[in-house]
Amino acid sequence: MAAVKTLNPKAEVACVQAALAVNICLARGLQDVLRTNLGPKGTMKMLVSGAGDIKLTKDGNVLLHEMQIQHPTASLIAKVATAEDDITGDGTTSNVLIIGELLKQADLYISFFFFFFLEIITEGFEAAKEKALQFLEQVKVSKEMDRETLIDVARTSLRTKVHAELADVLTEAVVDSILAIRKKDEPIDLFMVEIMEMKHKSETDTSLIRGLVLDHGARHPDMKKRVENAYILTCNVSLEYEKTEVNSGFFFFFNKSAEEREKLVKKKVCGDSDKGFVVINQKGIDPFSLDKYNNPRSVTLLVKGPNKHTLTQIKDVIRDGLRAVKNAIDDGCVVPGAGAAEPIVKGRTQLGVQAFADTLLIIPKVLAQNSGFDLQETLVKAEHSESGQLVGVDLNTENKQKSK
Repeated sequence: MAAVKTLNPKAEVACVQAALAVNICLARGLQDVLRTNLGPKGTMKMLVSGAGDIKLTKDGNVLLHEMQIQHPTASLIAKVATAEDDITGDGTTSNVLIIGELLKQADLYISFFFFFFLEIITEGFEAAKEKALQFLEQVKVSKEMDRETLIDVARTSLRTKVHAELADVLTEAVVDSILAIRKKDEPIDLFMVEIMEMKHKSETDTSLIRGLVLDHGARHPDMKKRVENAYILTCNVSLEYEKTEVNSGFFFFFNKSAEEREKLVKKKVCGDSDKGFVVINQKGIDPFSLDKYNNPRSVTLLVKGPNKHTLTQIKDVIRDGLRAVKNAIDDGCVVPGAGAAEPIVKGRTQLGVQAFADTLLIIPKVLAQNSGFDLQETLVKAEHSESGQLVGVDLNTENKQKSK
């Protein structure tokens, strides 16, 4: 400590126990902020920026990105949780809850015999992690990822972030967009799904356009409003006359050569008289407003809503739903939800494993608590199922229900 004070007189020095207590307190504080978000019965949070912009969400990823977290430990937990969301599209809130509960359960043991239990707890966590991964391999259900299965996957993700009516509308749009761009034996490219917002009508009017939606008008008012069976040229060059920096020119000795060259170019580009021609450019001209294709390889989710924060919320939800559906197709299997797997994975080999097992119960506990149910009674029903199958909690009736 003296050496640290010598290097930096303003440095704050804390002993091991005090530093650990601060880190555990921060993790539990972050857990308390996000725990009310979990599940379809979770509550929304209103975020107001310094500029007065409003954002309504219960997406843990959005909350962690918008929150100004300064402490290194809390910031590390937030980065771990958001990294999972970037890959899977979901699970941010659950991740924070499990991390906070892990530290809480560990604190119950190490508060009595600090140095004796530290190594035991960490070894137990590692052993329990391996056991949990083996268990998930056993309970996963391999299924053919048809449209109905993908709708169930998307609905599970979306209903935890928006109300049920809107989630059902977005679910079909998300699944159909993935199926439209899906190619056999090729990875799914989510960049082929464009999300376009339009401040118009209600959020339930959000729809899938099988083609491209461009938010610009035509270059000239006399241009055609509709073109079918056309060649389409997309470019990123200026099609306007611009004066060059250096005065230069190209002159034909004979006008006939220039005319022949122009005819050749027109024949190559527009030789098929049965087709029209459409130019979409980023510079110099504006593309036309809407175009549809019979067999699109790219689609547009046209998001509608009455205000800006509603549009932002729906766009965040759609991105999570797209990743969830993509992962289901890539993995070819699903695992039971509604807190079905967590109670069964419990084990009692050693203290670290027991702490890990008790930690996993935080998911069904918070789901029941956010739904207004009796926490202990709901947990007992889930743990003591006589059916011998994995059951989750029906958040509408409080009864146990077989996970599909």
